[in-house]
Amino acid sequence: MSSPTRRPTSAAKPLLISAGVAVAAITLGLVSWQATAPEDRGSSGSLPAAAPRTASAALKALARREPGDKLAAGRADAPVVLIEYSDFKCGYCGKFARDTEPELVKKYVENGTLRIEWRNFPIFGAESEGAARAAWAAGQQDRFAAFHAAAYADGSKEKGFAEPRLLELAREAGVPDLERFKADMAGEQATAALKKDQEEGYRIGVTSTPSFLVNGKPIAGAQPLDAFTAAIAQAEAAAKQ
Repeated sequence: MSSPTRRPTSAAKPLLISAGVAVAAITLGLVSWQATAPEDRGSSGSLPAAAPRTASAALKALARREPGDKLAAGRADAPVVLIEYSDFKCGYCGKFARDTEPELVKKYVENGTLRIEWRNFPIFGAESEGAARAAWAAGQQDRFAAFHAAAYADGSKEKGFAEPRLLELAREAGVPDLERFKADMAGEQATAALKKDQEEGYRIGVTSTPSFLVNGKPIAGAQPLDAFTAAIAQAEAAAKQ
């Protein structure tokens, strides 16, 4: 059986801020610990229907819907929001980025149904954090999507994410001002943005990558496209009620 990609045991412990979120942390954690071993799960990889509604509501409320979010795609008022907690060194995150996400963009983002919000959740140490900072910095020049695609291309993670490689990826992504990119990557705003995403994940019990929320419904791992389309259809129908 494949081992899940889990955050290191030395990482900060979740900060459970309410009873509802505490329940959510437990239930999401039970799902997402297997997030990088999709062959070992059931067909949906989603939270059991018996999970308390308060937990689902707390998770749904994590959608930021900020119009100027540089690490998001789709309308801020889209009826469905998919939140993705990922690491650039995670192989299954790359599989989702290459095989599934482009289909979701074509089918749902482009017609206004879906918004995708990225959360940097590095769990593989310094290079993971460096890649997360670089992605954020590329986003400040509206090149996050291009950087994301370059970093997750086949064979990219095997080249590592040391600073020279990050600059190479920035060039590949068409980042226009590389000096600004380097400054943004090393700046306090990048630190704060990364911390915000990480603390959000820890707070709800995310332990592995990739982990997803579709209008508050957890999905663990790089599930087949059908798992996401089913979750999106269900969330869209519920939003119309």
